[in-house]
Amino acid sequence: MQQQLWGGAAAAVVIAITSAFGERRRSRRRDMDQVGFMPWTLIQVLAMLLAVVLASVALNLR
Repeated sequence: MQQQLWGGAAAAVVIAITSAFGERRRSRRRDMDQVGFMPWTLIQVLAMLLAVVLASVALNLR
């Protein structure tokens, strides 16, 4: 059970890092008229929150 929680936390961190790169690409685009539809900041915040929650639950199961 604890390994699954750590795996989920790691996956959430990977999603947060990926969304940070997506936000960086979106903010540095050449044509400002080409807007995106992905809320990268929201995805990053929610993924980090999920990672913290899963890691804290995994630590409390020891």
